[in-house]
Amino acid sequence: MNPALRSSAAHVFVATLEAPQLNPDDAHHLFRVLRLRDGEVVTVSDGVGGWRSTEVVGASLRAIGDIERAPAPARVTIATAIPKGDRAEWMVQKLTELGVGEIVFVDCARSVVRWDDERGAKQRRRLERVAREASMQSRRTWLPTLLGPVPVAEVLSRPGSALAEPDGHDEVDLPRCIVIGPEGGFSPDELAAPVPHIRLSDTILRVETAAIVAGVKFSSDLPMK
Repeated sequence: MNPALRSSAAHVFVATLEAPQLNPDDAHHLFRVLRLRDGEVVTVSDGVGGWRSTEVVGASLRAIGDIERAPAPARVTIATAIPKGDRAEWMVQKLTELGVGEIVFVDCARSVVRWDDERGAKQRRRLERVAREASMQSRRTWLPTLLGPVPVAEVLSRPGSALAEPDGHDEVDLPRCIVIGPEGGFSPDELAAPVPHIRLSDTILRVETAAIVAGVKFSSDLPMK
């Protein structure tokens, strides 16, 4: 991570880097919650790799650094059944902090939690806010992509997919998409998909725990820009 990002008083996302403008929520957070004062440095990002340094002037930001462009990190996808309750929020927050590039919610044959189109759109909006806040905290310049819910067969057909299974034994150098099923496990048809089966732990994990383990295991060597 660039030292300027790490050392800034705060990090926020803006629509344009040429003339950074804060939205009302971010302005409230910077000036009412963090109580930043004139001269303090805040980094801003467009969410697609661009960022620059600014300084606080009154209740606004003034650009003081050139626009920098961080290269896109290698994309690792965590495709997961939907956890129960508010665990999806916690899971998205932590996967974002770890630098995971894409999070896909999937419907499996044994899924307990399912979202219809309306509820899915509402949940994605909520989780996108969670991911944005976690990206600000962790100083990401690339916002993660959130998709779904989609049928699990859709992600199993992606090149580089691997299915997380307690009995998995296949050797995979670096899968591009790790697919995690519901706590009831994958169905026989899902297990028959022609993809590697990998084991994340010697114990049985909850959905959100398995997602975090996969995020740590397969995104730890990716650049955090």
